[in-house]
Amino acid sequence: MEPDLFASTSQNLEPLAARMRPQSLDEVVGQTHLLGAGQPLRRAIESNTLHSFILWGPPGVGKTTLARLVSVYSDALFLQLSAVFSGVKDIRSAIDQAREAASRGRRTVLFVDEVHRFNKSQQDAFLPHIEDGTICFIGATTENPSFEVNNALLSRLRVYRLKSVTATVMTELVSRTIAKYYPKAEVSEDFCGGVATLADGDVRQALNLIELTADLAGGDGPQLRLDEALLAELTATGTRRFDKGGDAFYEQISALHKSVRGSDPDASLYWYARMLDGGCDPLYVARRCIRMASEDIGLADPRALQLALDATAVQERLGSPEGELAIAEAVVYLACAAKSNAVYRAFNAATALVKQSGSAEVPMALRNAPTSLLKDEGYGEGYRYAHDEPGAFATGVQYFPDDVTPVQFYEPTERGLESAIKEKLDRLRAMNRQATQESEP
Repeated sequence: MEPDLFASTSQNLEPLAARMRPQSLDEVVGQTHLLGAGQPLRRAIESNTLHSFILWGPPGVGKTTLARLVSVYSDALFLQLSAVFSGVKDIRSAIDQAREAASRGRRTVLFVDEVHRFNKSQQDAFLPHIEDGTICFIGATTENPSFEVNNALLSRLRVYRLKSVTATVMTELVSRTIAKYYPKAEVSEDFCGGVATLADGDVRQALNLIELTADLAGGDGPQLRLDEALLAELTATGTRRFDKGGDAFYEQISALHKSVRGSDPDASLYWYARMLDGGCDPLYVARRCIRMASEDIGLADPRALQLALDATAVQERLGSPEGELAIAEAVVYLACAAKSNAVYRAFNAATALVKQSGSAEVPMALRNAPTSLLKDEGYGEGYRYAHDEPGAFATGVQYFPDDVTPVQFYEPTERGLESAIKEKLDRLRAMNRQATQESEP
């Protein structure tokens, strides 16, 4: 029997990532928390207990593969939609196919990639068909479904989070792949680990890197050598995973902010460098530093806010790399500075009281009286000018509206400059209490 030349050509043209697609749950790498022995998702798939769910995780960790395996294990019809390219018409067509399959006694797995890109009406279109069992719905998203998927749809789905593949597991996968598909290759000691580092947890990226380096080296002949020199060509444009506006973006910002708040300059610099490496605008980090200086340092060290503003100005005027270094200086200073969120808490409490108390009248003594008419109306009457009082402090004066009970919002800490502020306020407040007591009958 003559060989099928067309089939052979098609197979040779198929990307390595497609040829390496797992054919069983045991071949899926890096998701043992979901697919390990005894895990609920694995038990459900192996027992053919279909249920609708969302796969949430970064690119290249097996979301599409896992959805396909669900259909294989359950012998269900597999239909796939991409929210990037599909519309309501495509959804209706898929539902019609699922109904036709159901009429023949076969279930349907409908896989929707990038489901978060569907608008509300498109997401709602799946609801009745999930509820009546027409489809087993599997959505895939790189974004937090709590924010990107409608509550109505999310309430009908379980959420499984897939993780980035660790460097150790990725290195083993790279080694196995080379041994299987490039058995004649000479592989340098650090090549597999280098590919794993560049892939940054993305299996598809790792397999693409293997294929690309092999092509650059001349195919799969006996002279094929995979080494660091080839990786260096790919590293020039390589960056870590960082999707502006996506989960990785906000997670790394959160890590930076919490490292500064936790007074760890080294971790703070690490996360700052990670964000720059991923393509984050340095000005965004500078603006976050301004926020950190106000929220987490405050009056414990007022110099922090000025340093953050100065770093922002340097980035705006000079750009990189001078601006990035100035921001790094601000990040380290903020991490090392004394911490206080007293002003932040006081401002939030004052804002809440204003919303609760409404438009309370300004006391007459506190109103300005620039005209004789206003003076005749009593504006400014009884006001005590602080600079004319002993120590420039008018004891016992009430500055809140008459119908709003005074509240002590600001409670300075005993850290940094606030320790001196606290000492002064304690003294002034004690003088106020004494004056109030003396004025009472």
